[in-house]
Amino acid sequence: MHLAYPAVLAALLFCTGLYGVLARRNAILVLMSVELMLNAVNLNLVAFDVWLRDALHAGQALTLFTIAIAAAEIGIGLAIVLMVYRNRGTSDVDRMRDTAEGHEPDRTAATGTPTATGSGTGTARPEAAA
Repeated sequence: MHLAYPAVLAALLFCTGLYGVLARRNAILVLMSVELMLNAVNLNLVAFDVWLRDALHAGQALTLFTIAIAAAEIGIGLAIVLMVYRNRGTSDVDRMRDTAEGHEPDRTAATGTPTATGSGTGTARPEAAA
């Protein structure tokens, strides 16, 4: 078998994973896309190991190491996504990024006044002051 077949397949897998990372909003789908990209790298490692006929099979050993790292990454990533989902009620990547930057565009009305959930500025309502 030629080296071009697995290399083209790995490139297609990697591009599909890259599209998934850049285009998706759901954090779990982003993690799945990262796994797809890692599997494309693993396919290349094994294909080049077979093509070079390495006596030590370094490509296959590195693939096993990459699989172990990917398993740890998905475990930690899913734990983080579940905690964010429990706290925020959504796993939308755009909302997580907006929250991390310090401003919450969904919490204020078009007039700039805080909604019923409050903005956390510490200002009291006029009824509560009396």
